[in-house]
Amino acid sequence: MPLINRTLAEFLGTFLLVFGGCGSAVLAAAFPEVGIGLLGVSLAFGLTVLTMAYAVGHVSGGHFNPAVTVGLFTARRIPASDILPYIIAQCVGAFAAAGVLVVIASGKPGFSVVASGLASNGFGEHSPGGYSLMAGFAIEVVLTFFFLLIILGTTDSRAPQGFAPIAIGLALTLIHLISIPVTNTSVNPARSLGPAIFVGGWALSQLWLFWVAPLIGAVLAGLIYPIVGGSQET
Repeated sequence: MPLINRTLAEFLGTFLLVFGGCGSAVLAAAFPEVGIGLLGVSLAFGLTVLTMAYAVGHVSGGHFNPAVTVGLFTARRIPASDILPYIIAQCVGAFAAAGVLVVIASGKPGFSVVASGLASNGFGEHSPGGYSLMAGFAIEVVLTFFFLLIILGTTDSRAPQGFAPIAIGLALTLIHLISIPVTNTSVNPARSLGPAIFVGGWALSQLWLFWVAPLIGAVLAGLIYPIVGGSQET
């Protein structure tokens, strides 16, 4: 596929990931009468990846996440020339989704972007459960590592074909069930960037963690999976 098609697919996939996942937290889970809770938000993130991977995964590979792009490059699944265009498209998609979410959420009287946090990722006093920087760093590295391991394994040419989006979507759901209390769950630098730009302040000052930790986890997975899985069939 031409690069313009692939980057547009990455933009759209990341847009829905941020809009659907963060939107479920800001528009639904924030109101007790709706009651979707942690499970509902976790499913929202997983379902966005699952559905968009089936919709446009054949166009771009369905990364929707700079860590996935870097991890796939490390595992020699994509060329270096794809990295920057993909990451730019993902970040723009996340920013656009957060902007649309702000417009919609602002339709409710009394809504404040800063007060709501817009589902931004954080640690310390900005962690939902009050977890430390070290705890946040550890969980983001570990869960991104396993997320990439699952992606690399299920998209291996030797794996059963056609089921990868299901496994990947369920993996992201599981990741959110584990780590929402710790960091509000990133494992995706673009997902963290979009809301942080609008919240500003603490969200931007803590954003570095949600780039550094997922990228470390992704690189580790990209290095280790080929050792575990061996060479793909040609």
